Amino acid sequence: MELRRVAIITGGTKGIGKAIAYRLAQDGRDVVLNYHGDDEAAQSALREFESLPMKAMTVKADVSTSDGASHLIETAVKQLGSLDILVNNVGPFLVRALYDTTDDEWRRTLDSNLGSVFYCSRAALRVMRERRGGSIINIGALNVEHSPIGVFEAPAYYIAKSGVIMLTRSLARSEAPWGIRVNAVNPGFIETESYDQYRAEDKAAWTRMIPLGGLGTPDDIAEAVSYLASERARYVTGTVLHVHGGLWV
Repeated sequence: MELRRVAIITGGTKGIGKAIAYRLAQDGRDVVLNYHGDDEAAQSALREFESLPMKAMTVKADVSTSDGASHLIETAVKQLGSLDILVNNVGPFLVRALYDTTDDEWRRTLDSNLGSVFYCSRAALRVMRERRGGSIINIGALNVEHSPIGVFEAPAYYIAKSGVIMLTRSLARSEAPWGIRVNAVNPGFIETESYDQYRAEDKAAWTRMIPLGGLGTPDDIAEAVSYLASERARYVTGTVLHVHGGLWV
């Protein structure tokens, strides 16, 4: 097992974020689960980590703001003494055609999905540069690189996620001299709580599109993050790892 390290996961109390946090804790990391919402739900999620020997804590912060991101990073470092891994996972999905998107929805979607990556990464780099090492992993979205056409039903979301990929590559170049690796994971169709809102026939149609068959699970994304966060990926930076079951190969 690698040396004990500290990982922060934004949006870490549910869905893909919680699966990532749990997998990193299994890998021997102390984990910080960020959230911005239901305190009771966050504490319920935290109880799932009680059987593991690693430390786990929650930090409530709105990381779509500079102050919120700084509070998250500073609290984690103060409580656990280090920061080695940052997983920028938070990013609400907005289904709205551009014509119908309000100013507030546009700003909120970009701030949550792209602004949070900028704010958290900038705050984390202050710590990682000082210790000359670290790993940042950003969660993107499948369509930002592989869709043959524009995604008309959710432009704000996919524009933000496209920015995440460009930011990933930019940081990979600028931070390599400091020993900091920056990569991204683009999930395909992943079965999370949000999929409950879709019709059974829609899920069936998506499944038929996927060469490996079936939707992915949060654990599939967590395994990819586990690899990128580990020393097994010590020579990997600037990479976008697609976890999509063969869709749009």
